[in-house]
Amino acid sequence: MTQKNLRIAFLGIGLMGAPMTRNLLDAGFPMTLWNRTASKCEPFREEATIAATPAEAVVGADVVITMLENGQVVEDVLVHQGAIGALKAGALVVDMSSVQPSLARELAGLVGERGAGFVDAPVSGGTVGAAEARLSIMAGGAEADVERALPVFGALGKCTRIGPVGAGQLAKLANQAIVGITIGAVSEALLLAAKGGADPAAVREALLGGFAGSRILELHGQRMIDRDFAPGAPARIQLKDMRMILDEARAEGLTLPLAQQTHNEYLSLVANGHSDVDHSGLLLELEHMNGALLGSLGRGPKG
Repeated sequence: MTQKNLRIAFLGIGLMGAPMTRNLLDAGFPMTLWNRTASKCEPFREEATIAATPAEAVVGADVVITMLENGQVVEDVLVHQGAIGALKAGALVVDMSSVQPSLARELAGLVGERGAGFVDAPVSGGTVGAAEARLSIMAGGAEADVERALPVFGALGKCTRIGPVGAGQLAKLANQAIVGITIGAVSEALLLAAKGGADPAAVREALLGGFAGSRILELHGQRMIDRDFAPGAPARIQLKDMRMILDEARAEGLTLPLAQQTHNEYLSLVANGHSDVDHSGLLLELEHMNGALLGSLGRGPKG
């Protein structure tokens, strides 16, 4: 099967799914799209087939990609709405959502009963990485199945095979632990500096040149200074990921105190009405706890 005639069914045209679909169409893949809110498929109507149901979308597809909000939705779409039952023999299901490793293994078993392959391939890079086709793709699955998916992954970013099914989700949990904890650290560092009278914009600039420099400090530190919390990755999704991290840790007999504290802070952020702010908006919870605002001192982000 060559890339030119490899037919893709893409389920989930949201913040991440829409730019990913754009890149796959630009790469020349014929596509069928489905989304619970059908209007989100409309921008692609002239270039792709729009299906009314997940089961209808996957009929005849060589590769089925799911990019959905959580494991419950993935299971509902693939199992309860009949997508797995409509797979053709030899198809490949690629779940690029972030779900529990145990669910990935369960879905792989159900897909295998249909004579199809399964790869769990969650991503990192956010909406910017999706739009620029430079997602980090963490794949779990048989070597042959991951190899089959490489032409698709090549249009979306860079793929690393982590191990068997479920291993991609474990890598994503590791990624989200580092992301969530580091966002908390950047929030605390910038607020500490600002409260003491330093310019947080200048502090960020200085730190980027040293050992504390990171992608989180670069991008999300600037978001905090600009108070730009339009969602690239909503706080409710980061909370979901932190909860999965703790669930997996308990299953493995581990105690992760930094992950636990970060989870609690995101839980408070969401409970205080900020479920749809970007996950860098964890700063808002820190400000609420301390009764202090970042950027109230110094020259500000544009100075």
